[in-house]
Amino acid sequence: MSLSTRVIAAVGAVVVIGAGTVGGSIAYATGQDQPSDKRVTVTVGRSSQEIDRPFCGGTGTAMTENEQADCQTKAKEALADGKIPSSDVVASDRIGVGVTPQVADKGWFAFTNGGQQGQFSLANANTGQTWSGSVPASTALSATGKTLLTVVESDPKTQDIYAVWYFQLKTQDA
Repeated sequence: MSLSTRVIAAVGAVVVIGAGTVGGSIAYATGQDQPSDKRVTVTVGRSSQEIDRPFCGGTGTAMTENEQADCQTKAKEALADGKIPSSDVVASDRIGVGVTPQVADKGWFAFTNGGQQGQFSLANANTGQTWSGSVPASTALSATGKTLLTVVESDPKTQDIYAVWYFQLKTQDA
């Protein structure tokens, strides 16, 4: 075997091993959960966090009133247990919410349990729009130091609710 034949054999072995690795990686990856096409991104200051799956709903059918009530009960429990995604926030931060086009096509709104009236709207009956815009955190935060941000996929015409996401904002001193 000449040197050039050895080089060709080595390159061939690398190609075969590489192809096997890529093929194995693809097989492994296809067996994993794919991200939902209904995601929410919460931006606080300069950081953002994506919530891959709705807390409730997300099946494509409207939630019944019982399912909505169960969702609120489970959310209170999850909040008490620290199982709601969260982020630290200071009053000088800005807060925004983004949704995937699949959520925006149906319609959505977002609000917090803070603000001067006890509820602050980040987005009202948006259809087709994927970003709420950015608002000063000081206007959306609850006086308790823990603010619950709720994002709802809802058809603005029928008022049906399809999915709900929750996110907690934890107020920090500046």
